[in-house]
Amino acid sequence: MKQHTQFTKAVGNAREINELLRRYGVKFGIYKNGVFNEQFFPFDPIPRVISAEDFKRMEKGLVQRVNALNEFLFDIYHDKKIVRDGIIPEDFIYISSGYLAEFEGIDPKNKVYSHISGIDLVQAEDGEWYILEDNLRIPSGASYPLIARDLTRIAAPQAFEENAVVDNRGYAKLLTETMEYANCGGVRAILTPGRYNAAYFEHSYLAEHTGSVLVQNDELFVEDNILYHRTYSGGKTRIGVLYRRIADEYLDPLTFLPQSLIGIPNLMEAYRSGNVGIINAPGNGVADDKGIYYFVPKMIKYYLSEEPILKNAPTYLPFYEEDMKYVMEHLDTLVIKDVAEAGGYGVVFGRDLTKEKLEEFCRTIIAEPRRFIAQEVIDFLDLPILDNGETVMRKADLRAFVLSGEKTKVWASGLTRFSRNPDSFVVNSSQGGGFKDTWVLSR
Repeated sequence: MKQHTQFTKAVGNAREINELLRRYGVKFGIYKNGVFNEQFFPFDPIPRVISAEDFKRMEKGLVQRVNALNEFLFDIYHDKKIVRDGIIPEDFIYISSGYLAEFEGIDPKNKVYSHISGIDLVQAEDGEWYILEDNLRIPSGASYPLIARDLTRIAAPQAFEENAVVDNRGYAKLLTETMEYANCGGVRAILTPGRYNAAYFEHSYLAEHTGSVLVQNDELFVEDNILYHRTYSGGKTRIGVLYRRIADEYLDPLTFLPQSLIGIPNLMEAYRSGNVGIINAPGNGVADDKGIYYFVPKMIKYYLSEEPILKNAPTYLPFYEEDMKYVMEHLDTLVIKDVAEAGGYGVVFGRDLTKEKLEEFCRTIIAEPRRFIAQEVIDFLDLPILDNGETVMRKADLRAFVLSGEKTKVWASGLTRFSRNPDSFVVNSSQGGGFKDTWVLSR
């Protein structure tokens, strides 16, 4: 492989690419304590390389996992067999902030809930891949490697001429097929909160590449339980599938938050009536609750009668007495995650706490056992990045995108995020991380 040398020589091009990304508005934002933080998402030109053999195994495991999660979502909003059979306690369903009782008994078209799943993985030093998190609500990030690959094809075309890299431009086709599978009759649309949203670039980029209409809530209305787009000429066009890029609680002010200014009144009535598909389905959050993560291997066995191909990070639930005992005895070596947090927030490494803070944290976990999970710290791989012209090693994860339509497929690419802090395991962009392209080799 010659790509490392080629990309190292292209540092000047990398600076140019990052400047272009700034101009395109390739940024990332997250709300924390009511404050919106927006920042540039820096690109590193040295790609992550995944062999064809490694990807094949990963692909099989990801398809298996997402299929089980979709089975779980249908079950939880219908018969709840997995609860009745004692596989998952009720506490982990009904008090989850992601569970929405309003969607009990609703059948999404073709029974698919998570059409676009963002599964976060890390690779350990021994080469084993571990799942860290399942993102089934509004997983973002596919546009970043897409635009970066487009720009690096210009900056270093020889890298793609001399290496057998799978073309990642197929994502638009996969997404289009997935949207059509959920289409209830009408045009495809992507719902954005607006141009001031930090992910607006991604919304507009995906709309352009899938031939979908990019819309805001004030352009849409529901009439006779059918969702329409108000045209400039004063007419209306039926929307058959809506890829929403806003959270559940803001989707419909008549069902959820009445103060929502970005939702569509009566959208949920159109959805319940089977007249519009929504990607991803509302209520998916119950399946990507960090507490539910613990049970996904059990789901795979329960719904698919298969052994999990990809492993969870070793995880403990303080909810269980035996796990609580282990967590109390090993807190200084574990990483603790608040199940209600996202974006790298609410992650605490026990080794970083003083004795007094450890004792205080123990009391908090004992008082609120459902609020936390604990995991062994996986010493996952460092990847090379360029830092002021020098090659240094940093921790990196991978967000794989799994699309569920007529078949469940894994995009042969992904978003590799890395930490720019040499002492940090947290790679989230909201914590100052950057991203790089992910090369899947064809042979």
